[in-house]
Formats: sequence, structure tokens, C-alpha cells
Amino acid sequence: MNSENSYGRGNIIAATAGVLVLAVVAATFFYESDDTQSLQSEAAARQAALGSEHSPALGGADAKVHIVEFLDPACGTCALFFPMVKQWLAEVPDEIRLSVRHVAFHTGSDYAVRILEASRKQDKYWQTLEALLASQNQWVQNHVVQPDKIGPAIAAVGLNMEQLTADMNTVEVMQRIEQDKKDAVLLKVSATPEYFVNGRPLPSFGQQQLADLVREELGK
Repeated sequence: MNSENSYGRGNIIAATAGVLVLAVVAATFFYESDDTQSLQSEAAARQAALGSEHSPALGGADAKVHIVEFLDPACGTCALFFPMVKQWLAEVPDEIRLSVRHVAFHTGSDYAVRILEASRKQDKYWQTLEALLASQNQWVQNHVVQPDKIGPAIAAVGLNMEQLTADMNTVEVMQRIEQDKKDAVLLKVSATPEYFVNGRPLPSFGQQQLADLVREELGK
């Protein structure tokens, strides 16, 4: 009798252990499945953020190398880097594409960003960007933007200033600015200029590091 009871208890213990093992395996599977889905969702969001489909771009749509730059028009370093990247585009326009995103880290820079976005309505974005970068010392003082001095600084671009002022406050412009802000947060952009080359961030900041990464991607 005792033997039978012992045998029965053994079966119960074995069965219980088996159920526990299955529960652990199932929990692990679902945890890993959720973790995988989370990583896939994060990767998809990152890819969309780097797609920059709403952004101004130079270079062929099918270019081998896509540079995404997060830029603050009041950033002095941005002004130093831009001519270098523009030169690369001139040398191999079919191989490199540049998409520019806007982030306003400097005080008052949101005004300059709105001007840039509004200038797209007049097909003068790149002229306006270059004029702003070249004349920073006229409208940026102690890292603070002086809005009233931007107009004279970009006068040579030939913008219709009345139209520009109206376009600066449109829903379309504000939506693009908000999208850039959200993507900057998602991609952990904390300073400008910030570059992503075919989705890869710079290993460390510098002109040589950017050139090396672009060269590496061109060589693939």
C-alpha cells in the first residue's frame, strides 16, 4: 500500500515538475517573442526617422550613400561642416544624397528654422540655408538668435518676405518642424551637427570621422 502511495506521489511530483517546466518554457518563449517584437518595432521606428522623406534633400534618390544631418542654422560648427559635405555632393552627385533635418538648440533658433522651412515654398531653401550659415555673425550674438537681423542677412536670396512671413506659420511648416523634433529625440540627437551615414552614427565627432565613414560606405 505504501509502495503504491509512494508511486502515486512520485507521478504527481513528476507531473507537477513537468507542468512547471512547460510554464517556464512558455514564459521564456513569450518574453523573448515580446522582446523580439519590441526590437523590431524600435528598428522600424528608427528606419522611418532616418528616411527623412519630408526633408529637403540634395543628390540622387538612389544614391549609394545617404547622409542625414540634424542641423541648427545658428550652429557655428554646422556652418563649418556644410561646405565640406556640399563639395562631396558636387564631386559624386549620383553616389551621395544629403537630407537635412532641423533642430533648434540655440536660443531663438526656432525662428530661423521656420524661415528655412517657409523658404521651401519659394524653392529657395538651399540658397536660404547657405545665406544663413554664411551670415551667422550678423544675426547670432552670444549664441542667441536676433530675429530682426535675419531679414537683412538673407536679403540677397530674393525671397518674397511677405509670403515668407505668412508661410512661416502654416500647419505644414509646423508639422515638419515637429516631426524633426520627434525624430531627433528618437535618435538621441543631443547636439549639432549630428550625422547618420546609411543609418550609422559617427563613432566620434569630427570632420575626418565623417569623411572616413562616408568613404567606407562608398567602398561597400
